[in-house]
Amino acid sequence: MFNLFLAEAAPASAAGGGMSMILLLVVMVAIFYFMIIRPEKKKKKEAEELRNSLKTGDKITTIGGIMGKICEIKDDKVVIESGADRVRIELMNWSIMTNNTAEENRAKEQAEARRKAQERKEANAKKSDKKDKKAKDDK
Repeated sequence: MFNLFLAEAAPASAAGGGMSMILLLVVMVAIFYFMIIRPEKKKKKEAEELRNSLKTGDKITTIGGIMGKICEIKDDKVVIESGADRVRIELMNWSIMTNNTAEENRAKEQAEARRKAQERKEANAKKSDKKDKKAKDDK
C-alpha cells in the first residue's frame, strides 16, 4: 500500500511530492492516536481511579474471576475474604477488575431515577386527565 503512494508521488515535483508524503504521515499518526492511544489512556485512567477508590468492605471481582470482600488494603496489595469458609487471599492491586459494590449502588440509583421519572409521568397524566374532564364539564 505504501508503495502505491510512493509511485504516485514520484512523478510529481520534488517539493509537491514531499509535502504529500508529510501530509500522509501526519494523517496516519493522527488516526493512530485517536483510534489506539487515546482510548487506551482513558481505560488506564479509569482503572487507576477504580483502584484508588477501593475501601474496606467493598465487594470486588479480580481479573482471574475471584470474587470477594476487601478485608485490608495495603500499599500495592489487597487482602480479600472469599467464600463461605472465609478464605483470605492477598492480591496485587492491579489484579482488581471491578468494584461490584459501586456497580450495585449505581444500578440502584438508576432504578430509583427511573422510578421517580415514571411517577412524575403518571402524575402529569393524572393532571392532564383532570384538566380534560374539567374542560368537558364546563362545556
